[in-house]
Amino acid sequence: MLPGSSDEIVAFHALQAKLPALFTKVTARRTQEQTVVVVPSLSLDPQELSKVTGVHHYEERMLYMLMLLRRPRTRVVFVTSQQLDPIVVDYFLHLLTGVPSSHARERLLLLHCSDASKQPLTAKILARPRLIERIRAAIPDPEVAHLVCFNSSEFERSLAVQLGIPLYANDPALYGLGTKSGCRRIFREAGVLFPDGFEDLRDGTDIAEGLSVLFERDPTRRRAVVKLNDGFSGEGNALFYYAGAEGRRGADLRSWIRDQLPNLRFEAPGEYWERYHAKYQQMQGVVEAFVEGDDKRSPSCQNRVNAHGRAMPISTHDQVLGGPSGQVFLGCTFPAADEYRMQVQGYGMQIAEVLATKGVIGRFATDFVSVREDGEWKHYAIEVNLRKGGTTHPYLTLRFLTDGTYNPDDGLFYSQTGRPKYYYASDSLQNDNYKGLGPADLVDLAVEHELHFHSSSERGTVFHLIGALSEFGKLGLVCIGDNWQQARFLYRKTKDTLDSVASRS
Repeated sequence: MLPGSSDEIVAFHALQAKLPALFTKVTARRTQEQTVVVVPSLSLDPQELSKVTGVHHYEERMLYMLMLLRRPRTRVVFVTSQQLDPIVVDYFLHLLTGVPSSHARERLLLLHCSDASKQPLTAKILARPRLIERIRAAIPDPEVAHLVCFNSSEFERSLAVQLGIPLYANDPALYGLGTKSGCRRIFREAGVLFPDGFEDLRDGTDIAEGLSVLFERDPTRRRAVVKLNDGFSGEGNALFYYAGAEGRRGADLRSWIRDQLPNLRFEAPGEYWERYHAKYQQMQGVVEAFVEGDDKRSPSCQNRVNAHGRAMPISTHDQVLGGPSGQVFLGCTFPAADEYRMQVQGYGMQIAEVLATKGVIGRFATDFVSVREDGEWKHYAIEVNLRKGGTTHPYLTLRFLTDGTYNPDDGLFYSQTGRPKYYYASDSLQNDNYKGLGPADLVDLAVEHELHFHSSSERGTVFHLIGALSEFGKLGLVCIGDNWQQARFLYRKTKDTLDSVASRS
């Protein structure tokens, strides 16, 4: 059946209707047989993704899904663009507790496309009918199988239909809810605070009009932010500065702002107005007031809507941001600060409940900018990422490693020993001196310097993005401890060790 056809959409909805019964069956007992097909495709705008260093290695971030193999009758089919280094796979299998790695390996099938092109992974799979047949043959019973992805698009919908299994993610028809413009409408409906601004803008004229109105509403405003609807990790943002706008009004103000647009300060290195404007005309976007504050934080709330349509909180984080103006996601700490995490969780739930009424399912995260004014925190909702993101894999790594639970009453995560657990995670530990270090070198260093995660103490460092290390000098890591100080100490120790060893190489 043709991709995007009415027949495909009908078939997709029929498959999705099976999710509630499947969810009930699989969660009822640990020994339930199931097959999970993992396709970690970043089915997002290729030009925006190209701004992220080593992005083709980001498929590895979902290797935490191998920890599902702790369930003794779970099979995992993991598909990638290129073949994974066996050392990387072994590294994750050895993190499993309670099951021999040999037993887990028998239930794991690794497949790849042998294709390093910039096309989304799922598109590559769809272009390979024989590969689809191999995936289908690896599913003993489609009635207890489902497809997991990084984000859902028309590609994932087509693949689910061709495999005959449901997709545990959003219907691609709901994609607009997660754009920068769609988020603002959701925030408005949820009744949460969000920045003054305008959505569904089409081009430079609309941008100039929006920036003008924001200045006329508040002539003391120093800057505003322009965002692409489908920007990724803050790389689609740009700052506009109002220096020079003082005393201007009406047509004069609009003309002056239009002339200043080529001077936008872009978060993505190497970006320039002509290319950015062309992309803006293609995907549209928003203009918002930049949230100012002397004491400013960037927390986020993660939620899930299960297959029965129930919204629930699953974590809070404080984001670690960088880039020219601090809008690019670099990492996170868990949980968010004591002083406001329950407030952030509450606002996140308001948003999640609205999204649940729209038919959203799966995991997503709401980002906030929080400022302290007169001793009170004000939380501005900034965006919703209707997909897995930078906070998904560290949290699930912690959960799978400790078999613990998140307590929504206090916003803490408790391992089975009853201890609260904390972590510092980053996707962006990068140093040119790391280039040339391979996966085997990293494992050797982790063992030699006692950096690796110990199941007995439930402390240590878990690495990801290992494939990007030798080529880009880039690495991801989750540093798990019993408190924030310990987690940060583990991060510093790991970084200092790598820096010291790499500098002598």
